[in-house]
Amino acid sequence: MPWCRGPALTATSAGTTWMQEILTLLFSLGDARPAKTIPNWERAPWLEQIYCREALRDTGSPRLLTTHLPAPVLAPALQRSKAKVIYVARNPKDVAVSFYHFHHLAKFLPDPSSFDAFLTQFLEGTVHYGSWFEHVKGWLGQRHLLDILYVTYEELHQDLRGTAQRLSSFLGCPLAPGTLAALEQHCSFSAMRDNAMANYSLIPAEIMDHSQGRFMRKGVVGDWRSHFSPEQNALFNRRYQEEMGDTELPAQWPMA
Repeated sequence: MPWCRGPALTATSAGTTWMQEILTLLFSLGDARPAKTIPNWERAPWLEQIYCREALRDTGSPRLLTTHLPAPVLAPALQRSKAKVIYVARNPKDVAVSFYHFHHLAKFLPDPSSFDAFLTQFLEGTVHYGSWFEHVKGWLGQRHLLDILYVTYEELHQDLRGTAQRLSSFLGCPLAPGTLAALEQHCSFSAMRDNAMANYSLIPAEIMDHSQGRFMRKGVVGDWRSHFSPEQNALFNRRYQEEMGDTELPAQWPMA
């Protein structure tokens, strides 16, 4: 069986579900049945959720895990393990927009009020899971301490097949005949949006208010341009430069 030890890591709203589906198809050698019959939170349990320990008890090694936890919390334990880590990052402007809309769905998160107010909180790092800037810089700082592969949401859009091949090589997970074709079909945005095992439509209404929209909303690159005012964009660019100007990133996002 193809193997992987350790978590797929992302900042919030950076492509977590997409990576869960891609890895599911890689591990199943292109067989989409697990992805169509098992909820993604069971296929790739969340480390920070209370059900994780029980889920892992029923899962043989190797395991696929998911988390948004920041590096200071999780990296020390990973450094003492043999885990292979995949970190997915995304243009923070698109992250802010996606996370704003998610707040309307998630009843366990505070009302986001206006987008302008939410963007201020995002830049200040006072949203759930804290600062995007610190999260990304924290995990980039682990590049020489962990067996880690960095992937961007934008790479998945631009070259899904090539990125899947990189993942396969990193994980030591051979690509079976037909796996890439099955992956491209199942991991398209439209397929994931209509898959109840991935689109969170099974989550009860007391946790997610499905009347406020769909979890799988657009799945595009650059949606921030339809939300940011020129003033918001200028403010964001200044803060981004202050925080990330000297950081060596796996990819450069178009910020204009």
